[in-house]
Amino acid sequence: MSDSLERDALKEILTASINEHRRSRRWGIFFKLLTFSYLFLFLALVMGWIGPKQSESASTGPHTAVVDLNGMIAADTDASSAMVLSGLKAAFEDSNTKAVVLRANSPGGSPVQAGMMYDEIRRLKKAHAQIPFYVVIEDVCASGCYYAAVAADKIYADKASMVGSIGVLMDGFGFTGAMEKLGVERRLMTAGENKGFLDPFSPQNEAQKQKALNMLNEIHQQFISVVQEGRGKRLVKDNPDLFSGLVWSGETALKLGLVDALGSVDTVARDVVKAENVVDFTPQPSYADRLARQFGVTMANTLGSKLSLQLK
Repeated sequence: MSDSLERDALKEILTASINEHRRSRRWGIFFKLLTFSYLFLFLALVMGWIGPKQSESASTGPHTAVVDLNGMIAADTDASSAMVLSGLKAAFEDSNTKAVVLRANSPGGSPVQAGMMYDEIRRLKKAHAQIPFYVVIEDVCASGCYYAAVAADKIYADKASMVGSIGVLMDGFGFTGAMEKLGVERRLMTAGENKGFLDPFSPQNEAQKQKALNMLNEIHQQFISVVQEGRGKRLVKDNPDLFSGLVWSGETALKLGLVDALGSVDTVARDVVKAENVVDFTPQPSYADRLARQFGVTMANTLGSKLSLQLK
């Protein structure tokens, strides 16, 4: 009997010792991870991995300042008005800048973001009237990108660049036929007769469709007015397709007055600005910023609006 009690007591002691060892090991791992996290954060701050990276140093003497407009124009992207204008502002304010070049490679995007760029570029030009502002188109400058580009003193493109697409679109889908085949019933309740405006799961409402077309035509006219104001007499007036949403090669765009000449960033810096030293003022977000932004974009796409209005 005493042997059995001793075994039980020994078993309890061993079990308690093992549990205590496990708890100690878990706490040890926790504190090691915590220490590693602090060290990584310190290193990230020192190395500049967290927080916006500074653009290339501008203390290199007289130069041509370049800012990239690259990708879809939308809020919380590298082609947002906030990012692009941040670079342009720094470029204009640098004492060694001889000219500012917006290097454009974008299919367009948000009319709001494009309009904000256009308005702020005009303000910066007025505040720094002694500094020329040029746009150099690489692969494509269409729709919202071209909306912003017409604020330039001159626009340059490659002969094979894609230029134009002066139009507005709102896209979506209709699922009513598929729902009928699957036996799915749409139960939509609204307070306000137009609250379910162009709902993709309901039959198309002709009155709402006409309202949408009126809005698109209004924004299209705003786009046309901006292009006419920015390009002025350089535009070919007798082309009925100029504002139809078509896109042209750089060579044809030159004939239509949509661009002023053929060229690249290097040729503009060398032959026009006479400052071959090109300094990049494009803001470079940190990896942490990019990760957070991508997460936000993913959530927005998941939970996003049923309508998409774009200059493209």
